[in-house]
Amino acid sequence: MHDSPPTSPFRQPRAVWAVAFACVVSFMGIGLVDPILKSLAGQLNATPTQVELLFTSYLVITAFAMLITGWVSSRLGAKRTLIAGLAIIVVFAALAGSSGSIGGIVGFRAGWGLGNALFIATSLAVIVASASGGFAGAIILYETALGVGIALGPVIGGVLGSISWRGPFYGVSVLMAIALVATLTLLPKTPPAARKQRLGEPLVALKHRSLALTSIVGLLYNWGFFTLLGYSPFLMGIDSPILLGAVFCGWGAFVAVFSVLVAPRLHRRFGTARTLYVNFALMAVDLALIGVFSQVPAVVVVGVIVAGAFIGVNNTLVTTAVMSIAPVERPVASATYGFVRFIGGGLAPFVAGLLVEAFDPEAHLPFFIAAGTVAVAALVLSLVRGPLAAADRGEVAQPEPEPLDRVERREPVASALPVADAD
Repeated sequence: MHDSPPTSPFRQPRAVWAVAFACVVSFMGIGLVDPILKSLAGQLNATPTQVELLFTSYLVITAFAMLITGWVSSRLGAKRTLIAGLAIIVVFAALAGSSGSIGGIVGFRAGWGLGNALFIATSLAVIVASASGGFAGAIILYETALGVGIALGPVIGGVLGSISWRGPFYGVSVLMAIALVATLTLLPKTPPAARKQRLGEPLVALKHRSLALTSIVGLLYNWGFFTLLGYSPFLMGIDSPILLGAVFCGWGAFVAVFSVLVAPRLHRRFGTARTLYVNFALMAVDLALIGVFSQVPAVVVVGVIVAGAFIGVNNTLVTTAVMSIAPVERPVASATYGFVRFIGGGLAPFVAGLLVEAFDPEAHLPFFIAAGTVAVAALVLSLVRGPLAAADRGEVAQPEPEPLDRVERREPVASALPVADAD
């Protein structure tokens, strides 16, 4: 808990920076559509609930595709899998920009989600395997890419969206094409894994209590996260895509700063569990205040920006916790966790839209529910406080990822988790 500060995570090989750049562009897709949600609803005669399907199709397909990413990458190799994911995103982002209906955009966002799953699960494994500075440094670098992408996505979406709602989709397609070229040229050839992952491994891994519970924490937290991200633009009273982009840029900047600079310090000072308990509680209060004052745009704007701080801390520490205490190989843990948490993220905005249309035109209820799910996340996290404390003390042995230039098989290191942690 009181370890010395780790080596800087920002001194990396060119190949790692190429993948990190692609991660930034990929994560732009999360906040890219926020500034144009109202424009899409108006210009395509769509309801807010229909527009929220842009998140749902993207994230739910991403969730289920996570189950096959390890199976694919262990046969194709990491580089080919990354290239396949990037190419799919390039094509489907362009098709979404070319569509003339909300249904078409929703469908193409689903294809985009497939490419996103292949890319993000494999990119994390590549960065962990290739980055200097150890596992913690790799996670910080990955979360930095997430934060920068989330911060830049709304800015680019707002600027391009002020020209046309099609602009953000075409913009991502072009940027992903650049990332594709960088990955092709800078990332060394990676052979298929020595051990080919079985198709059902991510689901089988849920039998491990620690991984199942932290994945549920991720689902509950992501419900609150994507309720905020997906529905708050309709409450801000801002019609300009550029101004909406500026609000979410402020939010994303908080995500990035707290992911990279604040979360590691809090972790060293207070440990994973105590930091997350307080952080979840503060985020729940923030979401509840947005719910109470949902018809006061200034409160909603401030609440959204402040939430970036809590989300930044959560992203870093929950991802690190999952990778540290799951008694399975990290690529399997990543796929399992991604599958469960993205289901929560995908359903939350759509459910928020349904609740507003059916029962709650002032949109109080979706944010009260979001606050409740985040508070419950803290309670579920308390059920794995023992393994979290062991991980903080460095007592949990994990199977290490294979270096990208090696193909020989290495047997996984046995987990040091207590027997009670597995069912």
